Amino acid sequence: MKILIKSESESDPRYGCNPYQRPIDEYIKKGIIIIDKPPGPTSHQVVSWVKEILAIKKAGHSGTLDPKVTGVLPIGLMNSTKILKILLTSGKEYVTLMQIHSDVPEERLIKTLKYFNGEIFQTPPVKSSVKRRLRKRRIYDIEIIEVEGRNILFRVDCESGTYIRKLCHDIGLVLGTGAHMKELRRIRSGPFNEDMAITLHDLKDAVEFYKDDKDESHLRNIIFPMEKGIEHLKKIWVNDNAVDALCHGADLFAPGISKIEDDIQMNSDVAILTLKNELIALGKSLYTSTEIMNMERGRVVDLERVIMKPGTYPKKWG
Repeated sequence: MKILIKSESESDPRYGCNPYQRPIDEYIKKGIIIIDKPPGPTSHQVVSWVKEILAIKKAGHSGTLDPKVTGVLPIGLMNSTKILKILLTSGKEYVTLMQIHSDVPEERLIKTLKYFNGEIFQTPPVKSSVKRRLRKRRIYDIEIIEVEGRNILFRVDCESGTYIRKLCHDIGLVLGTGAHMKELRRIRSGPFNEDMAITLHDLKDAVEFYKDDKDESHLRNIIFPMEKGIEHLKKIWVNDNAVDALCHGADLFAPGISKIEDDIQMNSDVAILTLKNELIALGKSLYTSTEIMNMERGRVVDLERVIMKPGTYPKKWG
């Protein structure tokens, strides 16, 4: 990542703060927790348990895992639910155990799986929550981890909305043997991987440490600032005097920009941040990085979702 400086600027220390230095109550309300979902409960049940443990009124997950499926389940807490939509559309990575219905040589297995690298077509399963129509999805990488008889363990890195059960079925069709998914684990969702995931017991223990000893460290170690959830997006940092206008829904104009990441493309999803790296809003870039750097005036980003509360920074407009 390369950062391009458009205008030198400093942030007033009296307003806002680095996301990792927020007071603990605010840190929780603007946090994301990564639960290692066990087999059995629904994703909704896991969210309900998180709300109960943390004694908060609002939480939501980014991407349903079926009851039998395990693995990475990002849960936004309170204010952080505002960024869940962007996490829903981020890439996913899975490890799955597929069983083929008759024997095939391993070389043919490897060749067949490679066939599914790239763009594929899928129709969502009958029990899915989306409309059943043919759609394109992209497989970024697929590799066999282990083969034991008719059981094939493989990893797949894919676009959001890819149905792994359907992928296994389609692999079976190409092989001519038939196949079905036996087990599935999500090991990554957007910027969050299974190394970051904790159990519900871990969360409960951290809360008890805080209640008994006022020790915040355990909660801070397992809860991430919501800004962690937009690491995969291109970023634009703005001067302090532009922050409050954005909080009131104004689009971002060129004079308010301090610095940007390179390689922003037209229509890219972008995160707009303060100079203290606090998330202000999400939107679509109207220009490329090069064009933005050369602009002295004009609208740069079409805002889609305001995250920061108005009044966090002083009003410098109107």
